[in-house]
Amino acid sequence: MQRNTFIVILILLIFFVISFLTNILGPIIPDIVQSFDLSLGLAGFLPFAFFVAYGVMSIPSGLMVEKFGEKKVLLWAFAVAFVGAFLFAVIPGFSIALLSLFLIGVGMAMLQVVINPLLRVAGGEEKFAFNSVLAQLFFGAASFLSPLLYSYLVSNVHSAKSGFVIDILNGLVPENLKWVSLYWVFALIALAMVVVIALIKFPKVDLKEDERIDVGNSFKELSANRYVWLFFLGIFAYVGTEQGIANWISQFLQTYHGVDPATTGASVISYFWGLLTIGCFLGLLLLKIFDSRKVLIIFTSGAVIALLAALFSTKEIALYAFPMTGFFASVMYSVIFSLALNSVPNHHGTFSGILCAGICGGAVVPLIIGGIGELTGLKLAMLFLFIPLGYILSIGLWAKPLVNNDTVSNIKELFGSKV
Repeated sequence: MQRNTFIVILILLIFFVISFLTNILGPIIPDIVQSFDLSLGLAGFLPFAFFVAYGVMSIPSGLMVEKFGEKKVLLWAFAVAFVGAFLFAVIPGFSIALLSLFLIGVGMAMLQVVINPLLRVAGGEEKFAFNSVLAQLFFGAASFLSPLLYSYLVSNVHSAKSGFVIDILNGLVPENLKWVSLYWVFALIALAMVVVIALIKFPKVDLKEDERIDVGNSFKELSANRYVWLFFLGIFAYVGTEQGIANWISQFLQTYHGVDPATTGASVISYFWGLLTIGCFLGLLLLKIFDSRKVLIIFTSGAVIALLAALFSTKEIALYAFPMTGFFASVMYSVIFSLALNSVPNHHGTFSGILCAGICGGAVVPLIIGGIGELTGLKLAMLFLFIPLGYILSIGLWAKPLVNNDTVSNIKELFGSKV
């Protein structure tokens, strides 16, 4: 089919929006805790409400795409996200926040299922690998920028400063809940995406066999393979670790080092996501040179060391060590996912759906940390993160893929040199 550059750009924008809405929770948790007078245990339900939606919607979304098509699912996804964001913007409160985050999570889960096959068709199979890396760059850029937007809004809404946007937000947002202005921005973005997608004609996507989800015989056959569930736990452990760190960084720095969550805390989280993105590209290079299992072991070991330094060192070291955990976490998702798919001979579409359901680890681990933090304090509670990190490290030892990642034998081959 004819390549559609405009659709590719739209998909990259969707990746940006997904990340923008997903990874803002960490910076605002201290504000939510303070505004609604929450305990750490209750605060842990905030990421739970968002990420449990992935466990609920990943496989149903795949079935919806096959029945209704990509455009309708994209429209529904952004419409649900809009309702969630608008609801909380209008009625800010803890119970509403839980419902809002769940609805936004449902929308993001639906989007994740649609965009990769659509990117393959619109951009062409021969450019799919390049476009996937480009999409990861957009995803990382949004994760880096969203905490900075939070800092900007909190610093300017209901301040001496004025401007068209700020003046509007001043009229919409309670003075004691300045951070709620983010959800007005989110609602506007989601609504704009609904309008844009409604006006665009989408290409027909014929799903390849390894992109289809079958909840019948394929699921039954995969369920009998213990490696399927071991890798499901791997994705569960990775997303749990990523969100367990990102969602509690700002609260930790405020509690133990007196850091302002609206400025320095948000910046640290921004750098966490920025270094995670940079690490992805370094990881792509390393995976061309080394076996993916060795890369996973090295990077996971680095994450363990960085997290120990962040938890038990001085403020100055913690401000650098937390972002470094993002750098070392960068390759984990892609390596675990590729090792998983390379460990079963068929039914990759259904297996991918099972693996994506493992994203609900982002719901469970932060909740556990919050619960333990209620009893022991946040510092000791974050030691729980070494359990999923240990499991991820073990994958590099026991994984036996049917196909190993392709590596080069010399530096000339790496850069495609013919010299």
